Amino acid sequence: MTEWQGKRYWIVGASEGLGREVAFCLSRAGADLVVSARTEDRLKDLVEDLPGKASYITLDVADRASVEAAAAEVGQIDGVVYLAGVYWPMKAQDWDNEKADMMGEVNFLGASRVVGSVIKDMVARDAGHIVLVGSLSGFRGLPGAIGYCSSKAGMMALAESMQADLRHTGVNVQLINPGFIKTRLTEKNDFNMPFIMSPQDAAKEVFEHMNTDAFKKSFPLVFSWVFRGSQFLPDWIYYRLFGAK
Repeated sequence: MTEWQGKRYWIVGASEGLGREVAFCLSRAGADLVVSARTEDRLKDLVEDLPGKASYITLDVADRASVEAAAAEVGQIDGVVYLAGVYWPMKAQDWDNEKADMMGEVNFLGASRVVGSVIKDMVARDAGHIVLVGSLSGFRGLPGAIGYCSSKAGMMALAESMQADLRHTGVNVQLINPGFIKTRLTEKNDFNMPFIMSPQDAAKEVFEHMNTDAFKKSFPLVFSWVFRGSQFLPDWIYYRLFGAK
């Protein structure tokens, strides 16, 4: 079990949904939090509601200057959790460059900017904790998910590359791949979402993993077997099962 009392964590993407609930888990455990997102009013409300010490800094993860300025203001931290994300259902036939770009900017490049703004100090101190949130949808391409699948796959590869470099250092990297979570984003879906979880239940899974030394966690467990197993299917079987009908 990790000792959280007095540890300083920066949560990016904390204003709603899973990010907000993870903030509550860490705050209840005794961590000193800095919460960030674009919307100041939601961050203010969150800081007021959290049971422990907390402050907020607004930022736009799609803007490198904004991220670097926020990181400088945050200062030295024990850990960072990246939960910012955007999503629109999108088929290749309905490609929208603006939305596809934004999914890449927020879901993948935003994480790279945040990590790149804090990692040098962690490496120099040989101490730190970096938590990135991918998705079960990042294991292999899915229909109607242009932009989202690829951005989450990029996030997952980023975490895996970092783990390859840092696994024998004092900087702990963790990757968490959830399935469907009931949020404002998944409300856009018009299909059945198996094993959909509440943000509160998903946050408990995230926090539980953060208390371990393991690198990766995918959940819900049974549902994750479908996506992890799909990586071993030959293309002709995979696209017959998962491709557009």
